[in-house]
Amino acid sequence: MSPKAPTFVELLNAAQRSAVHLEMRDSYDDPDEAPRVSAWRAGHRHNPADRTSWWRPWLDLVSGAVARGVVIRRARIVSEPVSEYTQYLHEGTFTNVAAGEQIRWLPRRQASDLALPGNDFWVFDDTVVRFGHFSGEGAYLGDEVTEDPAVAKLCTTAFEAVWARAIPHEDYRI
Repeated sequence: MSPKAPTFVELLNAAQRSAVHLEMRDSYDDPDEAPRVSAWRAGHRHNPADRTSWWRPWLDLVSGAVARGVVIRRARIVSEPVSEYTQYLHEGTFTNVAAGEQIRWLPRRQASDLALPGNDFWVFDDTVVRFGHFSGEGAYLGDEVTEDPAVAKLCTTAFEAVWARAIPHEDYRI
């Protein structure tokens, strides 16, 4: 029997220097997020002045890691014109930025010549990779954690290639 993989929270809490995340889907179907997406469709928008109403506990987790000195970067590869879900993400990303994440967007057409892993991933401290597996419709199917140095190098290199081309959140217009 293989040991149980650490949870995302455990991985982020153990990170000492960095956590990078590459998202490559145009839509995710997360049942926990569904009420927020429905509210957004109905016209709800986050109030920048009301931090207590923002996405918890995620933003608290990010803020805590950043306060410990962990640099958190997220890059999103998106199709254009963007999906409705990407519009939702883009409009709410200011909360992630306020919590300390650095976020960039890369139009998919500008990623055609990049070698990318087949799944979204997080890399912690350039050594631990957590792949997220999703169905074709975007339902989360589970994750896989590896400390294989070759896989960590592949993912780190892919992330840095995307990051170098991607547009900072404050400059990306949809």
